[in-house]
Amino acid sequence: MNIEEFREFCLAKKGVTEELPFGPDTLVYKVAGKIFALTSLDTEVFSVSLKCEPNFALELREKFDYIGGGYHLNKKHWNTVNGDIAPTKQLSELTNHSYQIVVEGLTKKVKAEFGF
Repeated sequence: MNIEEFREFCLAKKGVTEELPFGPDTLVYKVAGKIFALTSLDTEVFSVSLKCEPNFALELREKFDYIGGGYHLNKKHWNTVNGDIAPTKQLSELTNHSYQIVVEGLTKKVKAEFGF
């Protein structure tokens, strides 16, 4: 998956916005105002940071050398995935996992506002 395909995948999800809150080099995807994915625009290698359930995050890091602790993020809850190496299906599944974690953490009121 490349960055353009990743962008389309994220934006197709319900309630997702694309923003540059940390400057012009970091693309951020949010659902209902909460971040679920970040990627750099100024690197040659496409990588993305995604939220992850803590135990699953550790399991992934042990199993795959292209998945590491979240770059400049809380490594307990975030993984950074090399999108140039990760299989498209796996990157899609991990993105869905991240999105779902954020949606599940929304209040009932916000879920109702966004139709979740």
